[in-house]
Amino acid sequence: MIVEFLKDEITYDGTQLRSHWISDQTGKFGDAIVSFVGPADVDLSHMVDLEDVKNKEPISSNSMLHFIVEHFDLDLEKTILRQRLLVSIIHQALLNSSKTNIRRTGDDLYDDDAKLSVSIATLSMVSTLIHTAINIDSKNTPVKTKGLNDYKISPLAFALDVMKAYSHELESIKVARAKVRGVK
Repeated sequence: MIVEFLKDEITYDGTQLRSHWISDQTGKFGDAIVSFVGPADVDLSHMVDLEDVKNKEPISSNSMLHFIVEHFDLDLEKTILRQRLLVSIIHQALLNSSKTNIRRTGDDLYDDDAKLSVSIATLSMVSTLIHTAINIDSKNTPVKTKGLNDYKISPLAFALDVMKAYSHELESIKVARAKVRGVK
């Protein structure tokens, strides 16, 4: 699995959630997870979450740590499970890095009533995609938020740990699938 931190700041506007965007950035093809830092400014025309569109809730943040994942299969349910795995890994990394009561509810992370993350999984013609982001800066967001700065967590080190753990989990799943004997 390709694992890469993109060093340039990128404004996430929703157009990055498309097949082969990662290969356009890295020059590599295959299942991948990449991360980058940048603002988020997703208007309703680029929203994938239909509930957010219906409620007219665009996404915006001064600074977020973004993760984009692409898997070249077409099983959306499996991708939603992978999304929950990624959010669980981020949740555990936050708990390991800070002494807080951060909780996971589905694909969202909260500290009391402050939201830390956004996440969505979707399907393209050739792959499935995940975008998950956690606030770095919690100022000027449309809802009450907290971010990595509030916990004094380095975005780069955090991103590398999360991507490594995600890749390791998927490799471990492949090994677990291959090492069992079928039953009659």
